[in-house]
Amino acid sequence: MSFQRPILWIHEEALGARNPALQAWPEAPAVFVFDTRWIQEARISRKRIGFLYENAIDLPLTLRKGDVSTEVLAFARRHQADGVVSSTMVDPRLERIGAAIDAELPLELMDPEPFVELSRPPQLGRFSRYWREAEPVVWQGYGSG
Repeated sequence: MSFQRPILWIHEEALGARNPALQAWPEAPAVFVFDTRWIQEARISRKRIGFLYENAIDLPLTLRKGDVSTEVLAFARRHQADGVVSSTMVDPRLERIGAAIDAELPLELMDPEPFVELSRPPQLGRFSRYWREAEPVVWQGYGSG
């Protein structure tokens, strides 16, 4: 897709300076939305919300809270955007949000550089499960002494 005036939707799976959308479109307006429904239903801890906030404030973006697709689309309208650029997501909840955005305005997804290449898709339930699989791969190539 070739947008002239996109906005960037930054979500929690790529909340950092290496986000491919931020790198590809450094001058585009960007938004991160705290998903109030998800926070309540999944009982997201204040510690995790604080972690997300601390990462978000380091980036050139606008913070919003509420329904993610509604907020992203409203942000796009305010900026007269012709599309939305974001990073590819793994979480089915974020995929559904992306589909809702794409139904209203073209959505381009960019693949982030993976932290680690796993032999199978990651288990999304808990970080500790993911880390049990990822840690040995992360340390491959480093000598044991």
